[in-house]
Amino acid sequence: MLNLPNKLSILRIVLVPFFVAFLVYDFVPYHTLWALLLFLVASYTDHLDGKLARARNEITSFGKFLDPLADKILILSALVCFAQLRLCSVWVPLIVLLREFAVTSLRLVAVENGRVIAANLWGKAKTVTQMVASIYMLLIQTLASFGVPAGAAYIDWLSASPGVYAGLLLFGNMLLWLSCVMTIVSGIVYIRDNFDVLRHS
Repeated sequence: MLNLPNKLSILRIVLVPFFVAFLVYDFVPYHTLWALLLFLVASYTDHLDGKLARARNEITSFGKFLDPLADKILILSALVCFAQLRLCSVWVPLIVLLREFAVTSLRLVAVENGRVIAANLWGKAKTVTQMVASIYMLLIQTLASFGVPAGAAYIDWLSASPGVYAGLLLFGNMLLWLSCVMTIVSGIVYIRDNFDVLRHS
């Protein structure tokens, strides 16, 4: 039977299709606001499931694998949507995807050898920077959706000063590229620290 922390990780995965639908499709008023709220809820479950697992002594091998997997699905979904909406370069989700493939493959090889590779501090720092950057990008789009007809690009004050929106978007992309740097560094650390798994496979 699944414990509560693992159920929260599964909930994070279940929320992803709804988050994507609200972000990409303009079928309800302020759809980006709903996307932002769902992303915030999903992000909070990432904090909550680990906290509960430690407090209730319910840390399991399945949870160690499921928690980072749920993070990857949530973050990659957001980044792919940003690229689809032309808010960031397609290289951002591609870099993250390649890193996650490499680390997940390493984890699968480790599992075959009876070893579970849990998230380390670098991996957690990577996830935090990705979530902060994603929340910032979602917040910009939410602000841009207020007070204008569906499909309009800016809220009133941004319409008068499109350079402001461009500046906010540029800063958001800087955050995304910072998260890419953390993604690459954390991937290198995972491979370096667990290279013996590959050597003995």
